[in-house]
Amino acid sequence: MESWSKTRPVSLTEREREILQLVWGGLKNREIGQRLKISIKTVEAHRANIMKKLRVSNAAQLLREALEGGYVHFRRAG
Repeated sequence: MESWSKTRPVSLTEREREILQLVWGGLKNREIGQRLKISIKTVEAHRANIMKKLRVSNAAQLLREALEGGYVHFRRAG
């Protein structure tokens, strides 16, 4: 099965990319809000928009699409 982002590029805003990178880093919505100095509701809204754009319904799918779509990069430790 080919991912949606590979078949048709999805345009994320700079803020959406920033939030996606923080989600990839393992931060929770509350932590993202604190780091970016925005409300949790705003983080939730951005995250919902990202999920809608990438056509995913859960965090595992979101991270898979983010990686396959080139929005985040896997770095090995060491």
